[in-house]
Amino acid sequence: MGQFGNQPDFGTFAKAITKTDTITFATNINASCLYVGTGGDVNVILTGVTGASLAKAVLFKNVAAGSFLPVIVDYVVATSTTASDIIAIR
Repeated sequence: MGQFGNQPDFGTFAKAITKTDTITFATNINASCLYVGTGGDVNVILTGVTGASLAKAVLFKNVAAGSFLPVIVDYVVATSTTASDIIAIR
């Protein structure tokens, strides 16, 4: 979103997220920002992390309901994520 000259400065794709501890091509949400519908903790693996694994996850504590997480991520990790109704936007 807005990172390259040919990209718009707004989201053009949205998808409800299923939290998972499986780090594979199929579970990658491809450099998305997150909207958190129901607040809580959100455990993510940021975009650009080399050798993505659960050990490289970052836990954002107490994310408010109805807010955007201001980072770009590839995975939402189920372990330690208590927030729900998460939507990936890119």
